Amino acid sequence: MASDRLQFHEMGLDDRLLKALADLGWAQPTLIQEKAIPLALDGKDLLARARTGSGKTAAYAVPVIQRILTSKQTVREQAVRALILVPTKELGQQVQAMIRQLTAYCARDVRVADISGKADLSAQRPILMEKPDVVVGTPSRVLAHLSAQNLSLHSSLETLVIDEADLLFSFGFESDLKSLLCHLPKIYQAFLMSATLNEDVQALKELVLHNAVTLKLQGSQLPDSSQLQQYSIKCEEEDKFLLIYTLLKLSLVRGKTLLFVSAVDRCYRLKLFLEQFSIPACVLNSELPVHSRCHIITQFNQGFYDYIIATDEQTLANPSAPPRGEEGTGKKKKKNAGKGGRGKDKEYGVSRGIDFQGVSNVINFDLPTNVESYIHRVGRTARADNPGTALTFVSHGELPLLAEIEDALTGDNADCALKPYGFKMEEIEGFRYRCRDAMRSVTKQAVREARLKEIKQELLNSEKLKTYFEDNPRDLQLLRHDRDLHPAVIKPHLKNVPEYLIPPALKNIANPLTGRKKRRRLGKAAPSGVVKNNFKRQHRGRNPLKSFRYTGKKGKGGVSKAGQS
Repeated sequence: MASDRLQFHEMGLDDRLLKALADLGWAQPTLIQEKAIPLALDGKDLLARARTGSGKTAAYAVPVIQRILTSKQTVREQAVRALILVPTKELGQQVQAMIRQLTAYCARDVRVADISGKADLSAQRPILMEKPDVVVGTPSRVLAHLSAQNLSLHSSLETLVIDEADLLFSFGFESDLKSLLCHLPKIYQAFLMSATLNEDVQALKELVLHNAVTLKLQGSQLPDSSQLQQYSIKCEEEDKFLLIYTLLKLSLVRGKTLLFVSAVDRCYRLKLFLEQFSIPACVLNSELPVHSRCHIITQFNQGFYDYIIATDEQTLANPSAPPRGEEGTGKKKKKNAGKGGRGKDKEYGVSRGIDFQGVSNVINFDLPTNVESYIHRVGRTARADNPGTALTFVSHGELPLLAEIEDALTGDNADCALKPYGFKMEEIEGFRYRCRDAMRSVTKQAVREARLKEIKQELLNSEKLKTYFEDNPRDLQLLRHDRDLHPAVIKPHLKNVPEYLIPPALKNIANPLTGRKKRRRLGKAAPSGVVKNNFKRQHRGRNPLKSFRYTGKKGKGGVSKAGQS
């Protein structure tokens, strides 16, 4: 069957593009790429629905680049020929990086600019004055540049792409998008890419597309159970912290893991709780500067960190509500709705569209409020053909919502159901007092201080040191985002797990040996031959002048040799 599939070299692509695809290690196109690229090259408008991690970005990026390369063979005039609209800044940076990889051998002919960042319009004006071939940005940012006359699309635009189309309206971009469309020419090719087909996508289709071809690929919106294992476990608030401690500290969850919470305060509460047990984790939320957020994602993809605690604040439950108003960014916890409005980035979103690489597990510490949000969160793992696991914590009051999510997932494919996670909570009761001990230190005041400290620290990293890192890019690798915040009192005894507390059933699986020194000692075989004693380690803290005693060998007469003259 693989031989029957259309290959990249059979699509009539430029040799430079094919070489870049080979460098990326893409032997053959994914299903969405195989179907969408030929249609796009034929000039068709596309509405494509494919699950997260299926290669949608390349499915539109390849034809966009090919069209620019083709047009430049006849028209040498420099102009903005493609506009890619994204809902979040993080996704904007990712799209720019993908296009740069694909244009590695034709960078002079195809230039790309990401204007979704937080820089001033005046700072981005020189970039747009050079008329890059591809412009990537959020609708509000692109509209601001069009209004300031930094960008002109009316005469030159050939292709419009709307990525993660199902999210644009829910992020509050409806009016911006309608205003932006007035600045576009009458005739252009358009692509709508989405993980779900909801009412917002249908409304966008009527606004943007003309005689579009609709591609609905992969009946289920998430991979089946052979690739993605989905579990749910019923636990109340205290049990959530007990369970996450057990899973991480006993290494029952292995590999890179994303933990999703519903609000910024919850984010820091969980980080401070894990700090009590010396479990390092990064925090990602809308209050951090965009440079820090993108740097955290880059370092996570490079393997610097194992755990990221991410807030999923944007609500998809009520897109008609004004999500960009005083209510902040549509936080899911009502008790936090009045707090934390300070400094939030309305164009933040890490659970949607971002390609976290090599994520083995997604843990929904807080249940998402609707099906779309669940799909986007869980879609961060099991991407492409890689396996993944999703575990969702559910309280008793959230069971109806869980049933709604399960019904939606099993509607197309019964193989996508959430299985109950068979974990015997009574076996880890011995850890409960340790968790309660840790939670006593994580007070509201500690969370507030941690939040302020982290934001100040990241602002310093992002702004003050930006010029230094431009001159010294290697030092940027040394900048870590998972350092302890320590506003809460750290209790050293919580760092290690006493062996008598480990349940008998987990002793063969868990690996919580107390500290590296003990593990190293147990792993080494007893050395043979002459063994050198480590004098410094044995006699640390002693004064050798006071403690020194000489005992010479005794002579025949019972007098030591030292006493003989």
